[in-house]
Amino acid sequence: MATKPARPPRFVDDYLPALLAQASQLISTEFHVVARQHGFSVSEWRVMASLAGGEPISIGQLAQVTVTKQPTVTRLLDRMESKGQVERLPHDSDRRVTLVRITRKGAKTVEHLMELAREHELRVLEPFGLLRAEELKTTLRQMIELHAHVPLETDTDESEE
Repeated sequence: MATKPARPPRFVDDYLPALLAQASQLISTEFHVVARQHGFSVSEWRVMASLAGGEPISIGQLAQVTVTKQPTVTRLLDRMESKGQVERLPHDSDRRVTLVRITRKGAKTVEHLMELAREHELRVLEPFGLLRAEELKTTLRQMIELHAHVPLETDTDESEE
């Protein structure tokens, strides 16, 4: 019986950015169902998770970490601030920069959801073992650090490509 020759993989099947995007989309979508069940939009969850347990950060940094456009983050922060979940603070030395931090009320609101997120992360990583999971996370953090200086993509007209 003749075997069919193996088809070469599609470009995206071996292209790191495509693989990262697909993995992120699939894994995030699984958890976004849980976030919505607990009354958070995906964007609210990303903001709360990004601010929880950390120092105040600028709105621009928050937009980058949450992978959300800055005007969208600003509107979202308006709503979240009115709910008492976050607060804006002036920057110590740069009047043009506004910092954001989670409030006690916000941290309390998202506490249980973060526990569920950790459980989801464990289920996702468990098949690979603790060591490989930590190596993956370390590698991803290093990639982020190496490429964080690259400006975020702005909307471009597809006809320009």
